[in-house]
Amino acid sequence: MSGETLILVLLVITALGFDFTNGFHDTGNAMATSIATGALKPKVAVALSATLNLVGAFLSVEVAATITKEVLNIQQTSGDDAGQIVAGLSPTTALLIIFAGLIGGILWNLFTWLFGLPSSSSHALFGGLIGSGIAAIGLSGVNWHGVFAKIIVPALLAPVIACVVAACGTWLVFAITRRIAEGRKEQGFRYGQIASASLVSLAHGTGDAQKTMGVIAMALIVTGHLDASTVSHGLPLWVVASCAAAIAIGTYLGGWRIIRTLGKGLVEISSPQGMAAEASSAAIILTSSAAGMALSTTQVATGSILGSGVGKRGAQVRWAVAGRMAVAWLTTLPAAGLVGAASFYIAHLLGNVAGGIAIFVLLVAASAYMYWRAQQNKIDAGNVNDDWDETTGSIVPADLGTIVPTAVAGESASGTTAGPTARSV
Repeated sequence: MSGETLILVLLVITALGFDFTNGFHDTGNAMATSIATGALKPKVAVALSATLNLVGAFLSVEVAATITKEVLNIQQTSGDDAGQIVAGLSPTTALLIIFAGLIGGILWNLFTWLFGLPSSSSHALFGGLIGSGIAAIGLSGVNWHGVFAKIIVPALLAPVIACVVAACGTWLVFAITRRIAEGRKEQGFRYGQIASASLVSLAHGTGDAQKTMGVIAMALIVTGHLDASTVSHGLPLWVVASCAAAIAIGTYLGGWRIIRTLGKGLVEISSPQGMAAEASSAAIILTSSAAGMALSTTQVATGSILGSGVGKRGAQVRWAVAGRMAVAWLTTLPAAGLVGAASFYIAHLLGNVAGGIAIFVLLVAASAYMYWRAQQNKIDAGNVNDDWDETTGSIVPADLGTIVPTAVAGESASGTTAGPTARSV
């Protein structure tokens, strides 16, 4: 096996690893409100979501095509040389850029999952790729027009639009059903939540699984294993199937820490609110997928849940938790970018094959450490719906110890702003 092929194999494994983290990191986008209201039992919810993510991954390739050409300038995107590597860039260096970007995305996903922060997996991936691209080539290594049009603008508009749509939908739902008994209303909307949450899961598979497909396709293009002109018409079955399976398995395992934040920490939600939030999310995500925009499903879902609290008179919205999420959103691109850039520098310093192996080992070690830390205060299907600890603002139930999620501009137990520290994670 040549050095280039070895790096390609490690890259594909890492890409599927990112897809796996994307699955459990984003399960809450679809199912957090259904779990919180009791519309679905926790394990049933994640099993349903996993199945629909699997199905959704086979429905479209528009977002995958966007990823191959709208983030990095490592291949020609037009003319007779379309699909060819840009002048002065070797296939091995191009692979290391993509490889390092994936590492930035995975480590940020795991870090935010550890603290129960529903940051964007999509922006973590894009940030990692942008950081490694700048480290390798400079500012010209990034397709800034594509990044601005397909990533930055949707990132700014999507949560606001989702919040407004969900707020209007929630107000309308309560206005229409104001004469219906509360118990009957809750029961009826729980059935509606099952349908709307299922649609969000399908939409998530349609959008997010494609991002990993696009990364793998980009690696196959730069190594000559795939013709760039064929991407918009479909990808090899093994790419689609493996990405679909990875995101489905991750979804099934359930990102319980983030599910808890979205379901219990942001808004004390009722079934009508949950249905309004999920319906808003599904409509926006499916529309963006059809347009080829690599939208953050996390930002859409979070904006919708927040809107469901704004739209219900007297609803409890925890703005401190929302503030922590907003800071995580703002830091995702640069933080993942720094990790992506550092990973590329390490790989480049050690040499092509040795560098690729080294950053892969570092990824495994860092991932294992964060997983171990999470097990010290484990959140699972059994305690995901426990009452939110108002004293600490912690994702961890009080009887399991205290975690203060201040790693991203959070608050301490006394309510004062704290620095980047955490205890008993």
